[in-house]
Amino acid sequence: MTDPVRCPCLSGNTFDACCGPLLQGAAAPTAERLMRSRYTAFSLEDAGYLLRTWHPTTRPETCEFDPELSWRRLVIIDRVAGGPFDREGVVEFEAYWRQGAERGSLHERSRFVREERQWYYLDGEVE
Repeated sequence: MTDPVRCPCLSGNTFDACCGPLLQGAAAPTAERLMRSRYTAFSLEDAGYLLRTWHPTTRPETCEFDPELSWRRLVIIDRVAGGPFDREGVVEFEAYWRQGAERGSLHERSRFVREERQWYYLDGEVE
């Protein structure tokens, strides 16, 4: 028997019980869950999911990845609203990465909107 795979977003849950269903098409119930699933999509280089969950008004044409960059850890710092009955939400996070011998982090305060029961990433302010 194989051990269940932990989710890359470090929620403590297995991939199949956390971000897996969202990447397969299930709707994220909260802005934070969408944020976590988007981090997982970045770590798995799932451009389709990232583009589908990006609000159409701010979505880029394509999403490209640096094959030398690996995402290592996600820390949720703050959240404002973004619950299942909210229309807007903010999630502040720090995502740690490694690229060869270099290491660093991305600290962002992201804005999300919910339209027709679907959460979308709108934009973010990098700190």
